[in-house]
Amino acid sequence: MTISPARLLAFDCLAEVEQGGYASDLLYHRFNAPDPRDTGLAYEIVFGVLRFQRQLDWLIVHYSGRPDPHLHPPVRRALRMGIYQLRYMDRIPAHAAVNESVELVKRAGKRSASGLVNAVLRKAGRGAVEWPSRAETLSHPEWMLERWEKQFGAERMEALAAANLRQPATYVRVGPNEPPVPDSEPTEIAGCFRLLSGPREGLRIQDIGSQSIVPLLQLERGHRFLDVCAAPGNKTAQALEVGIRAVACDVYFPRLTAMRRFPVALVRLDATRPLPFGRVFDRILVDVPCSGTGTLARNPEIKWRLEASDISDLVEKQKLILSQALTALAPGGRLVYSTCSLEREENEGVVESVEGAKVIETVWRLPGREEGDGFFAAVIRSE
Repeated sequence: MTISPARLLAFDCLAEVEQGGYASDLLYHRFNAPDPRDTGLAYEIVFGVLRFQRQLDWLIVHYSGRPDPHLHPPVRRALRMGIYQLRYMDRIPAHAAVNESVELVKRAGKRSASGLVNAVLRKAGRGAVEWPSRAETLSHPEWMLERWEKQFGAERMEALAAANLRQPATYVRVGPNEPPVPDSEPTEIAGCFRLLSGPREGLRIQDIGSQSIVPLLQLERGHRFLDVCAAPGNKTAQALEVGIRAVACDVYFPRLTAMRRFPVALVRLDATRPLPFGRVFDRILVDVPCSGTGTLARNPEIKWRLEASDISDLVEKQKLILSQALTALAPGGRLVYSTCSLEREENEGVVESVEGAKVIETVWRLPGREEGDGFFAAVIRSE
């Protein structure tokens, strides 16, 4: 039996996610199909499986009748995909979801498990189930829910988790010299992964939450601007719309070279160490590496990788980066510290603990309350 291109793409993409890849990058760079319909279906399966993974794993146990089934990764992956198609998607023929999941297991060299996969999927239906805990109900790790409940309250925590289970909207930013996007031109292109190019290259796919950060700098033409952790460059490009003199930095050279199309000086550096500049800057953006818990609708694999203990390591790095950036801020200058994290330790906890960080404004964007990804920003002014 032939396996559809969409399911092959989804299966192989999920395998690489299990090895540490990110689904959005993989689908854009490696797993685009010639037919956009196949890419779109692969996108829905991949992100659906990742968003609802906690529920899917419980359903595997429920339908298999085994309290702790020992499953090889390809077998579990095929079961997750099959159950997701059967229970969570419309207009997917049941025979296609079942039979192709069985074939995927055989293709992965686990033919002995094909009977199990077939039996479990033929039991999987759309009937109501009683989830054993809120971790399954909301399909998030319990430790994460506990943190958000303590910080935001139970109602907001549930709204955050629910927002993370929905497919996020795609936002296109139009450069200042570009005409408006025609109503007939879709903003969701091949599952959000084909960037606009050619005559429309002034358009960038950039989350609306991300777009809210740069305006806090109050940039003016001629300002000397430093972007400390710049790659992949969306916020740098947004800042350049104003007509500034910009320096963009990042620790990873390949990510930095991807920004060579911008009219900006590029510097590879480790921002946790003293900065090499002999001058100061009027405006500085410190968009630090973070846990990314504000982007779980867009990057659902983070839910299943992140541990609570990882946050303290990130916080130490964030404090060092902010401290170094403050040394490059001109008198009367303005610095914005930002994260796409929902964790207080990475946000208020960092700016409150760094000497010389005079905060004049803080801004929160929360999924389910505001549009787009979750973001935190603190505006800091030098004396």
